[in-house]
Amino acid sequence: MVGSAMALDLSNDYHVHLTDNNLENLSSIKKRNPSITITQLDVTDHKTLLKWLKPADIVLMGVPGHLGYQTLKAVIGAGKNIVDISFSPENVLELSPLAENIGVSVIVDSGVAPGIPNFLLGYHNTKMEIKSFEYYVGGLPKNPEPPYNYKAPFSPIDVIEEYTRPARMMIDGEIVIKPALSEIEIIDIQDAGKLEAFNTDGLRSILMTMNHIPNMKEKTLRYPGHAKIMKSYRDAGKFNSGQIENKTAHLFEVWKLEKYEPEFTVLDVLIRDKHQTISYHLYDEFDINTGITSMSRTTGYTATASINLIIKGYFSDKGVFPPELIGGKKGCMDFILNYLNDRKVRIQKL
Repeated sequence: MVGSAMALDLSNDYHVHLTDNNLENLSSIKKRNPSITITQLDVTDHKTLLKWLKPADIVLMGVPGHLGYQTLKAVIGAGKNIVDISFSPENVLELSPLAENIGVSVIVDSGVAPGIPNFLLGYHNTKMEIKSFEYYVGGLPKNPEPPYNYKAPFSPIDVIEEYTRPARMMIDGEIVIKPALSEIEIIDIQDAGKLEAFNTDGLRSILMTMNHIPNMKEKTLRYPGHAKIMKSYRDAGKFNSGQIENKTAHLFEVWKLEKYEPEFTVLDVLIRDKHQTISYHLYDEFDINTGITSMSRTTGYTATASINLIIKGYFSDKGVFPPELIGGKKGCMDFILNYLNDRKVRIQKL
């Protein structure tokens, strides 16, 4: 879903070569824009991948998180500038010396979240002495169905990863680790109503790049009751490695977002110093005219905006960079916001 949105967006201005291991997915996108060149490929076959990448000017990568690190390493090794939204569980910043030595620019984690909150944090970090940073984010169906009240607007295996990976946060200058799905609270969210928020591991690189900020946290938003069910699944071992396909395969079917099924994405960001709280709000819905989901729009267009940061010369530093290290650079934050706004993804400063 996200990959098709990115390919179609970029194909308005560039010649796009698209690969996936699913030929049906590729063919459906080719029908929407015949100018896109498609190739079926398994990205774990690095020899074939590197051959396919050879003529590329720049690469946009979005694979399931467990494939992300090694695929990113291979693309960097091919000497290509890249934007990656695979959200690998590994620390991809460890690849920065490799990218710097080869001389390529790499932007990672540049989706809706991580992504937009990081850009905003990086921008305000150059303007104020931030004391706390937090954000709340969720992608949800407009018409929830019990018992899960959820549909997965991106890779379901990565959703389960969010529910199992311990959540890191910064509390009074110290990194604290708490279980995912913990500290559930009900919040009244503008445009969305009452949702539950719980801890997930969404801060990622910020814990290292912005560790001068004493308090930082991230929470995922769902309809009330969802987290309790997921916690029971996790505690029963159904999300353990090797058990997912056997014990929770039905989730992948139940969570499947149907074509033209209405859904929305909501994001609240709060940045505080001693004197003020700066708040941002994003609410976006499924686009009935294009058939592109909100999660695909908000995530995909942030990534394609980042590609254009490199192409248009706004960003050219060599190494691996998360968005918070880019948001403070001249013109970058405005470019991202304008790019999203042009595609009707609007971020309000409250």
